[in-house]
Amino acid sequence: MYTEHEIILVNITGEDRPGVTTAMTEVLGKYGAEILDIGQADIHHSLSLGILFRIHNKKHSGDAMKDLLFKASEMKVAIRFSWISDENYTNWVGLQGMGRYIVTLLAKSLTAEQVSRVTKVIAGENLNIDSIKRITGRIPLDKSIENVRSCIELSVRGDLKNKMQIQRLLVQLSAELDVDISFQEDNIFRRNRRLICFDMDSTLIETEVIDELADRAGVGAEVRAITESAMRGEIDFQESFSKRVALLKGLDESVLKEISENLPIMDGAEKLMSVLKRCGFKIAILSGGFTYFGDQLKKRFGVDYVYANELEIVNGKLTGRYIGDVVDGKRKAELLRLIAQVEHIDLQQTIAVGDGANDLPMINLAGLGIAFHAKPKVKESANQSISTIGLDGILYFLGFRDIHIDEKF
Repeated sequence: MYTEHEIILVNITGEDRPGVTTAMTEVLGKYGAEILDIGQADIHHSLSLGILFRIHNKKHSGDAMKDLLFKASEMKVAIRFSWISDENYTNWVGLQGMGRYIVTLLAKSLTAEQVSRVTKVIAGENLNIDSIKRITGRIPLDKSIENVRSCIELSVRGDLKNKMQIQRLLVQLSAELDVDISFQEDNIFRRNRRLICFDMDSTLIETEVIDELADRAGVGAEVRAITESAMRGEIDFQESFSKRVALLKGLDESVLKEISENLPIMDGAEKLMSVLKRCGFKIAILSGGFTYFGDQLKKRFGVDYVYANELEIVNGKLTGRYIGDVVDGKRKAELLRLIAQVEHIDLQQTIAVGDGANDLPMINLAGLGIAFHAKPKVKESANQSISTIGLDGILYFLGFRDIHIDEKF
């Protein structure tokens, strides 16, 4: 069927310089062209610009393309034209109702094999990659430079039949290829998270405080064996907790004070907390550890909520007992839900971060649950994990770019 209009895709490549997009759209503007889609990328000063436009009066399309060719020659860039049929364009528009997802790849250094294996999984699920962008800074060649990391974000689209299957495949690749992979729905909640809940021991701090206390009490080996078994999910957390606390009986309160003043903060925690606070996040510590140490972190980072376990102290000595209910995995999930309700935050806007089996209930409840440097069983049960860099890697999963992370508010 004859149509008066014509749809044309123009691809422009060459050395990037200021004014290319302006020059090309000025030419199209002379002919009243309607921009249907536009995209541009710049990799190492090499430009790739695509403009999909419609000329309403078909007889002007030849003149428009001639002027674009002259302008491209003048600016020393290559130009290529493709004609798009109405049927082809209509089919393409119809795809916009399909699901949209964000796949994030994060590591100290990304390899071609990692990218190819991940994109193969994406293609195998009949998802199409719409765009790829780097969200970390430019990668230096000198790998001895401290704190180098590489992160890219893929925007994909398609009719996903089995979300659990693609997440399972990506979790397997993450462990096999030593790369952190996040798969999230690209919805209104992803860039609008408002509450983040952290485990404390081995998450916000680089130690299990109960093990430190046990060493001072001379029962380190016994307590560590129970701790490891609990973290692997082999024994009930409440049972393990009671056994470990009982072994601390008689320890002097001054030991708690000394440890609390020298807590080893997890790599990336300072930067993460700073950015989250500046962006207005509510922050909670939900810990199977102790309030004595959680309160220290609350003061340091401006944490809004701390829920942990309170040790019973009589005459300056630990009694081997605790006060109140144990904050176990079930309680952590309940607290996350409660805080979200109090703050009027949808659960899809929440984040939970932890390393142990007792963190899985809150990790699986939150809109974004992250297993951080976790045991294999925990990583397999969580949808997202970070194992290659510090806590600030969470910011990349939220879509922050280095330029934003380092920005002074």
